[in-house]
Parts: sequence; structure tokens; C-alpha cells
Amino acid sequence: MYTSVPLIRIRVLSPFRPAKTLSPLCPPPPRRRRSSAADEEEERTGGERGAAAAASVSASAMVKFLKPGKAVILLQGRFAGRKAVIVRVFEEGTRERPYGHCLVAGLAKYPKKVIRKDSAKKTAKKSRVKCFIKLVNFTHIMPTRYTLDVDLKDVAAGPDALATRDKKVAACKAAKYRLEERFKTGKNRWFFTKLRF
Repeated sequence: MYTSVPLIRIRVLSPFRPAKTLSPLCPPPPRRRRSSAADEEEERTGGERGAAAAASVSASAMVKFLKPGKAVILLQGRFAGRKAVIVRVFEEGTRERPYGHCLVAGLAKYPKKVIRKDSAKKTAKKSRVKCFIKLVNFTHIMPTRYTLDVDLKDVAAGPDALATRDKKVAACKAAKYRLEERFKTGKNRWFFTKLRF
């Protein structure tokens, strides 16, 4: 059996406002400013215009720094901590991968340190590298300030280079040859040194 609670009305007296009757159980509805249809239309279009302007400013202000030739460090996966170079960038994504990603060619195995007394055969053996080619999400790479001017565009033209095992192996061999040649020139020493972590 339920008992009813009597509704108590409190009279509020204030020198600044006219007297009101308030109920402690149900607060008054929020006050809303009365506006005309023109004011509402202006607010609505102004908000849309403001959002569009902000989007265009942010899009124009963003600099695309992930370009082919940029040296990056992979942060996730099997090759985490390995250095790689961007071959191709997919800003808008593709049908299979609807997010920003890039095709990278990196070093799975770094060259050894070559010293002067090594024979030609030993130097050639120490200068070998092992490469990988992979599609990587933008969030899983850390860009560096270094660039590598090695032409790898024809090595892996696009994601179809990774379509079959044979194509991937051929692309890795071509990338391996180009990177070994670059190492032998003595340039980009930082790229060919292993990260100590």
C-alpha cells in the first residue's frame, strides 16, 4: 500500500525578481530564449559554414611529410624497430585497406661492420643485407628526419607487387640489390646501422 507525499509549495521572495512558487519535487523547466525563424536559420548555416571553414583550414595546414624516400622506423609487428624507406603512399587508403598506409622496403638484416684488413670476399659477405617489403599503417611507423634517395618505385610499383609469393620475392631481391649498392657507396650510414634498444 502506497502513501501519498504531500506537495509542499515554497514562496520565494526576492527584491530583484517577482515572487515565484517553486516545488522541491519537480524543478522548473529550463528557460529558453525566444528567437525568430531567421535567427535559427542564421545559427544553423553559420555553424555549418564554421565547420566547413575549420575543415578546409586544417586540411590546408596539414603538411604531407610521409613521401617516397623518407626513412621511417617500424613500431609494430615482426619488424618492429627496423628501419625502412617509404616506396609508395596511399593517403586515402584502398578498398582492402580503407585507412592511410604506405608500402615500405626495409632492412630485416643489417650489414656487418667492415674493417680495412678484411679481404674482398669477407667484405662482400659483411656487406649483405636482407630486405622485406610490407604494407604498413601510418600509425605503426615513426618518421625520421632522414631521406634515402634510392629509386625503389619500379621495384614495387604498388600493392599488386605483394599479390603473389613470386612477385614479393622478386621485389625483395631487387630492393636488396639497390640497398646493397647504396651501402657500398658509403652514403646514408645512419640508415644501415642497427638501432640499439
